[in-house]
Amino acid sequence: MTAPLPRPLTTRFAAPGSARRWKPSPFITGTAALHAAAAAGVVLQPALWPWAVGSVMASHLAVTAAGLWPRSALLGLNWTVLPPSAEKQIALTIDDGPNPEVTPRMLDLLDRYDARATFFCIGEVARRYPHCVEAIVARGHAVENHSQRHRHNFSLLGPGALQREIEAAQRTLTDISGMRPLFFRAPAGLRNPFLEPVLCRLGLHLASWTRRGFDTRTRDAAVISARLLRGLAPGDILLLHDGHPALDARNQPVVLDVLPAVLEAAAAAQLRCTTLRAAIAPDAVAR
Repeated sequence: MTAPLPRPLTTRFAAPGSARRWKPSPFITGTAALHAAAAAGVVLQPALWPWAVGSVMASHLAVTAAGLWPRSALLGLNWTVLPPSAEKQIALTIDDGPNPEVTPRMLDLLDRYDARATFFCIGEVARRYPHCVEAIVARGHAVENHSQRHRHNFSLLGPGALQREIEAAQRTLTDISGMRPLFFRAPAGLRNPFLEPVLCRLGLHLASWTRRGFDTRTRDAAVISARLLRGLAPGDILLLHDGHPALDARNQPVVLDVLPAVLEAAAAAQLRCTTLRAAIAPDAVAR
């Protein structure tokens, strides 16, 4: 393994599980201040309006870029690694399911290596395949919130629509699994400044990843595994998919070859695969 890269500080934030007060990030505060200053400048010096408009447009582009960067913490708290207290642990996170053709086979592989994973499930899909969600929990894994419908325009929604979408998934997943989600992952990792206040009200924390393998697009298991394992280090959060997996040359979900490679590498490095809630919010594991 190569030396791990410096990691962002995330442990100063409270663990997820209960509603909390939203505190704008310095980036959001600065953006708001720029808008106020631009408005005041135009009132006091109307000739400055081109500069004011240009500044506002630049700030909007910066906010948009922050939302398009899944690992960014500019819009609010974003777990991209586990806290330092999670020594010798990594987190496998599995998105877009459950998938009755893939999820049970992934569960068997995880059992074989005595590994635990976090499944970010889509509410509507979970409703269609509740037995898969029940199996995830029964076999010691965690179910978290990946929105109700996984809408492609999720990052364009306003605060009301975001809350309805995320709350619906909270109800669906809690009803089926008996486990109240503590974490949220945005569809494709894309979001906007309205998301963090909604997550605060719902007691959810945003979680992205340290690295991903693009296993919904790439058909070569070796290439995907290399992306995930390059620089593997304690605290990493890895992203895989049981929903919409790419198919290999045998027409089989490529993730079923990737997962054993990742689990074997973790075992060789003496890294234990845990769930996000066990690593970040251990007191909430049984919730």
